[in-house]
Amino acid sequence: MQPSKREGFNILPIEVSNTANLPSRFGDFLIQAFKEGEKEHLAIRTKNIDCDTPLVRVHSECLTGDALGSLRCDCRDQLGKALDMINKEGCGMVLYLRQEGRGIGLLNKVNAYKLQDEGFDTYAANHQLGFDSDERNFDIVEYMLSYYGVKKIRLLTNNPIKLTSIKGVEIVERVPIISEPGEYNKNYLKAKKERGGHLF
Repeated sequence: MQPSKREGFNILPIEVSNTANLPSRFGDFLIQAFKEGEKEHLAIRTKNIDCDTPLVRVHSECLTGDALGSLRCDCRDQLGKALDMINKEGCGMVLYLRQEGRGIGLLNKVNAYKLQDEGFDTYAANHQLGFDSDERNFDIVEYMLSYYGVKKIRLLTNNPIKLTSIKGVEIVERVPIISEPGEYNKNYLKAKKERGGHLF
């Protein structure tokens, strides 16, 4: 384990795990955990990250989508596509951040689901619970990328907020990551486009 050198980073002290192999259905990766206070983030990366501009996905935790296969969002589709694209690229990583429900936590996310059942969209539901549309913080991304010596990336995202919120690295290209809407997430994707400004 390696201690953090946190000078210049607006984050809590970081503890970094050893690196382990992660053979997966998307390819063979390496994983490493970054513990920031009570949050434990994960870097899922190819063995080679020494290319000029690695392909990077910054993915916020979505237990209901990523693990349970919820059809209310496109999170699992995006995560799977990102891992597949990065594996085929041969140089890149997914930074998996522990900030469930756009930063409001699992309990509040389930409460937001209930409000969505009653007709509120994903952003209005957050507002009803007293939260901003997006409560996430991406400061840890700068630390994680700096840890690997990455200075330039191609960012896999549809979210314009990430283009301005991720600091300390040059984003040379935005690479879209598109999923087909379904019966249960079409309104969610519509809200992301119309209210969140997502670039579909």
